[in-house]
Amino acid sequence: MQFPKFQRRGLSSTSHFVVSILGPPNAGKSTLFNRLQCKEKNKAYLLGSSSKRARGRISSQSTSNGTAIVSPIANTTRDRRQCWGRIGGTEFALIDTAGVNGDRIQLLGNTKTDKHSLEKSMMSQTVKAAKEADLVLLMWDAKDGISHDLMATARWLRKLGMISKVAILANKLEGDSWAYQGSSVMKQLEDASRLGLGEAIPISALQGEGMADIALLIEEKKQQKLVGEDTDEQHRTNSLEKGSQEIEETKPLQMAVLGRQNVGKSTLINTLIQDDRVLTGPTPGLTRDAISIDHVWDNKAVQLVDTAGIRKFTKRLDESIEDMSVADALRAMKVAEVGVLVLDAQELYIHRQELAICSAIINEGRALVIAANKMDLLEMSSDFSPDDFADGVRKQLEDRIPILRNTPVVPMSCLTAEGVCNLLPVVMDAKNRWSRTVSTGLLNRWLKEVAAGTPPPVIGGIRAKLKYIIQAKGRPPTFLLFCNLGKLPGNISTLWNASSDPCQEKCN
Repeated sequence: MQFPKFQRRGLSSTSHFVVSILGPPNAGKSTLFNRLQCKEKNKAYLLGSSSKRARGRISSQSTSNGTAIVSPIANTTRDRRQCWGRIGGTEFALIDTAGVNGDRIQLLGNTKTDKHSLEKSMMSQTVKAAKEADLVLLMWDAKDGISHDLMATARWLRKLGMISKVAILANKLEGDSWAYQGSSVMKQLEDASRLGLGEAIPISALQGEGMADIALLIEEKKQQKLVGEDTDEQHRTNSLEKGSQEIEETKPLQMAVLGRQNVGKSTLINTLIQDDRVLTGPTPGLTRDAISIDHVWDNKAVQLVDTAGIRKFTKRLDESIEDMSVADALRAMKVAEVGVLVLDAQELYIHRQELAICSAIINEGRALVIAANKMDLLEMSSDFSPDDFADGVRKQLEDRIPILRNTPVVPMSCLTAEGVCNLLPVVMDAKNRWSRTVSTGLLNRWLKEVAAGTPPPVIGGIRAKLKYIIQAKGRPPTFLLFCNLGKLPGNISTLWNASSDPCQEKCN
């Protein structure tokens, strides 16, 4: 596994030590994942983001700070989520996985049926995490004892030949009330040592107890890897770092993929990177966590973020997993530079929910790109092409939200990959426009032109006079408009729809 983002920041090969967290469902894996996260390196930069919560149809009662979703409900985690980890002075790549049980392990070898496709996909992601790891932290709930799922997972890891890379953690052991000779917990720890994976380490991921033992374990395994590296490995690492220097030394473009449920967001991500990185399927609400994926396109670093489908607020339960997923999706939108809204072309019209997402992206000051997916399900002809469909989408957007005039629309089919290659060039162009600055002279010539064509209205018997305009900043483009009134009229946005914008004039 490669981490383009990690290489791009010039880190040495020692930072490619990978720690994967595995275990039965509801063992506390995501809680440990959140505790081991390096908050500084995983911190996304906010670009003038509003601190206010989204309101209306896409609002959420939950909050998200970028950590994995944690819930007492089993099987909350589905996708494989990775980030930077750090404990003490040791840094590493950290991977969270879905729960492993005996039934899912048996599904790995079953290729004759498509039943339980979701569980098979989840298990496939867990297999990748286990094989990529230099250290596997196998967790289990010590209060529940040695379960069949834990024993099945231990046998499966032994078959993979990973005994030397596995450490077993007995979680949910707060305090020391259990630590006396003859207690049921001590007997379970002794039974765990018979699994052939070494002595179990008692921890509490929630309270942070036992983290010192984990820190010593990770540092020891990391040093063993460094000692075991041969000349070929060092040469391969040097070649990898040399290639990573060719990537532009800038922050990656942050691109969040948003939309309603079951419109093809995860399929779009997989098609872009040409890998089954995130779970896909016909089941609505499959994605839960916002999964960040580092990608390199045209020698430029891009961070793709797959998000959960956003349903209307009234259709979600308060503090539910879905509501937490929506909160994570909204956080991804706030830290993005470009928001890609995926539409289902079969619907033939834009839903109110999608208009609400568009408004949220614009109000947050982010660039907007529309991806019209599932074009393969429409009947195209010489009289009606995909470009004609894109023009229709733009017309609907302009009629309902005039400020979204000329929003780029990319018709595509993520299933057949047709048109997907056109998305990232459009996203890059949208990001460049979003970062552009316009001279004051050009802005005021444009303002004079549009004001002459559409005179400002009269407010309280006084006609509004637009004196001049300046650009205060870029990313997102922010302008200050000066007039003779204390407050601008509410319909001043009609000016922006009266003529071409100054950024287009600058390009021409």
